[in-house]
Amino acid sequence: MPADPPPLTPDCASCAGLCCVALPFAKSADFAASKPAGTPCTHLAADFRCTIHERLRPSGWSGCTVFDCHGAGQHLTQHTFGGRDWRAHPELRAPMFRAFPVLLHLHELLRYLTEAAERAPRSLYEETEAARARVAALTAYGPDELPAVDIAAERARANPVLTRVSEAIRAALPGPRTDHRGADLFAAHLRGADLRAANLRGAHRDRSGPARGGPCAART
Repeated sequence: MPADPPPLTPDCASCAGLCCVALPFAKSADFAASKPAGTPCTHLAADFRCTIHERLRPSGWSGCTVFDCHGAGQHLTQHTFGGRDWRAHPELRAPMFRAFPVLLHLHELLRYLTEAAERAPRSLYEETEAARARVAALTAYGPDELPAVDIAAERARANPVLTRVSEAIRAALPGPRTDHRGADLFAAHLRGADLRAANLRGAHRDRSGPARGGPCAART
C-alpha cells in the first residue's frame, strides 16, 4: 500500500473538475439538465470552478450540493496523472475519464473501511485493517491499471468484514435491532424512530441524504 494513504476529504482546488466532466447527469429533481459522461458541465469555468456555486440549489442543481468524491478527484489529478489536467493535455481526456469513476468507488470503499478500522473491536481490527490496506494499495494504481480494477469484486471482498464490524458496533447500542437492509424507505415515517441499532445498509432514503453520480459542489 502507499506510504501515505490518500486523503478522503475533497480538495476541489487541487482537482481538474473531474466530477463535472467525467460523470453523467440525468435531468431530474437533483439536476436541471442531462449531460453525457465525458462532456463538461455548461457551468464549469476555464479554471475548473463552478460558475453557479452560490446558487446551485435554487438553480435546480441540488444533487451537486450533496455529492462527495471522498478525495478521488484531487488524487487522480495530482498523483495518478502527476498534476496534469485534461484541458492542458487533451490526450489525457479519455484515460482520466475512464479512471475517475473507478477511483471514485475505491475512495468510497476506502472511507468505509477506514471508519470500520477505527471503530472495530479488537477481535476484528486485524482483518479490517488488512481489507483497508488492500483497497488503499489499489488507489495507488496508475492510469493504465485503474480501469481494470473489478469494483464489484472488491466490494464483495470487503462486505463480510464491514458487515461483522457493523454488527459488533450495533450490538453495543441501545434500541431495537431492526433489519432494514435494502429497504425502500422513501415514503417511510421515521420521525422519532429509534434507529441507533438498526441495520440500514443499502436502504433507499429520500433526497436529503447523500447522492450518487453527481458533481461536486465544494468548488468555489
